[in-house]
Amino acid sequence: MADVYRLGFVGAGNLAESIARGVANSGVLPPSTIRTAHRRPERCAVFESFGVRILETNQQVVDDSDIVILSVKPQVVKEVLLELRPFFSEEKVLVSIAAGIKLHDLQEWSGHRRIIRVMPNTPSAVGEAASVMCLGQMATKLDEERVSCLFKAIGKIWTADEKYFDAITGLSGSGPAYIYIAIEALADGGVAAGLPRELALGLASQTVLGAAAMVNQTGKHPGQLKDAVTSPAGTTIAGIQELEKGAFRSTLMSAVLAATKRCQELSQSKPL
Repeated sequence: MADVYRLGFVGAGNLAESIARGVANSGVLPPSTIRTAHRRPERCAVFESFGVRILETNQQVVDDSDIVILSVKPQVVKEVLLELRPFFSEEKVLVSIAAGIKLHDLQEWSGHRRIIRVMPNTPSAVGEAASVMCLGQMATKLDEERVSCLFKAIGKIWTADEKYFDAITGLSGSGPAYIYIAIEALADGGVAAGLPRELALGLASQTVLGAAAMVNQTGKHPGQLKDAVTSPAGTTIAGIQELEKGAFRSTLMSAVLAATKRCQELSQSKPL
């Protein structure tokens, strides 16, 4: 028998929409078991369009849900949780996807300890998210299984200690932007070599997609896959030599470290 429970979203933005759509489309939960609330009718209409139940207030969403996904902007998390604090009974699970807000603060503001923190990324919009979760002190094995199942509906999910979350943000949270720049640069290179823009962009994006799939599906180390396409004195090694001259690897590593550092700084400056 399918595991059916009520899922609520406090915050009905784009990421919440991606998760709700993925959950509904994959059959993890029927759309009728999902609920949210929003002041803007157009956001409500989007959720209603795929069967989500719309309630009048966030308090009603929490009261009427078994698992509550907190998907508001980080700067308003404290205000929202303090307002919803009376509605978090012991049997409810609070799942926060607010970047940079630690379990300790979530527990303090909500008065609740059955919490799971999740860091997804923007490819959730196309079902290819890289998400990581860490468990609060009272989260159960069933809670972990249910939340894992929810986020598998929009991609892949890992479990890690919270101490890694700043680095996770620097890598998978900010990482899509690095790859967009790489795709744009590859396409520009194709145009510089004489290709039409549309063809160059299509080839660049599909090449990145295919290379990522090779790593994920073969289980081989990226260096091994790189060596397999790099013939002696061939075209690929000539290109790789230029990447090494431009410190391509070191620059990407530095980008992850810089984003991690910035996330640490933001995490330390708590909301008022």
